[in-house]
Amino acid sequence: MSGAVPSDFLALPSIDAGLAKEVQEALDHVEELLRETVSASDPLLTEAASHLLSAGGKRFRATLVLLASHFGDSTAPELVRAAAVVELTHVATLYHDDVMDEAELRRGEPSANQRWGNSVAILTGDYVFARASEILADLGTEAVRMQARTFGRLVQGQILETAGPQEGTDPLEHYLRVVSDKTASLIASSAEFGAMFGRAGDEATRAITRACDALGTAFQLADDILDVAGDPGESGKVPGTDLREGVLTLPMLYALRPAQPRSAADARLRELLGRPLDDARTEEALGLLRAHPAMEEARATTREWADRARSELVTLPGGPTREAFEALCDYVVRRTG
Repeated sequence: MSGAVPSDFLALPSIDAGLAKEVQEALDHVEELLRETVSASDPLLTEAASHLLSAGGKRFRATLVLLASHFGDSTAPELVRAAAVVELTHVATLYHDDVMDEAELRRGEPSANQRWGNSVAILTGDYVFARASEILADLGTEAVRMQARTFGRLVQGQILETAGPQEGTDPLEHYLRVVSDKTASLIASSAEFGAMFGRAGDEATRAITRACDALGTAFQLADDILDVAGDPGESGKVPGTDLREGVLTLPMLYALRPAQPRSAADARLRELLGRPLDDARTEEALGLLRAHPAMEEARATTREWADRARSELVTLPGGPTREAFEALCDYVVRRTG
């Protein structure tokens, strides 16, 4: 599971032009640092470590660091490095995710595991995380502690997803815990880094962290909906990745909820969900799921999580920065259709 925001997010009409300009200028510095950081003496390692960065990506987590800093001092010198750390951490997990998912595409390009094999992809992810840790070491003990706690949750979320729910565990609760650990944790930490290094104050830091924790959950729910209903030309990913791998996400869990199937199509969908599928059965399952009421239920749940984020945002000072986060909540909901 992964996600992205549109490259033109900062150009949305609801985003203050001055704020967008400042964030974009800082992102340009982050981009320079990212590319410098993954450079290595070995040409293969440099090429592999640069692969996902060069393929694009929206630098969502880095943007959150920089946006959150505007609740305090957005000129603090630590911010560019903090933004690079969270982005590199995210990219490192993508290398590992693609190996586990046997993904063929990432950001519209062949995945690292497809291009160089699993061993190189895994080692490249390790290298990128090591480079993030090196930058992190200069940001202080508290930042290191926060990052270690977040990375522990990322790994825990991946293990939970891989192992599946234990007997007697509600599959929906298990899924939401995976989402919280694997996606929302780093998104929340990104905002926390920005507010902390921007010296926004403890109360504002806690509020924006809680808001982005809820936003991170909405973000992942939207991404899982798009894995069913999205356009590969926009997402850069092959639809039905989770279906193909037998991974149950929110729309599928809702489709499985009724004790008895409501139609022959329901019964067939239930047969297909939760087990690995070949290409033909994946396409069949996609068609059945896209037409199922579970999709609208999943969209409604995504809106609920975005509303939770908004309820935290209203406690923060009004102005362009809060409005930008509110616009992001709106976008996460809109992208689900």
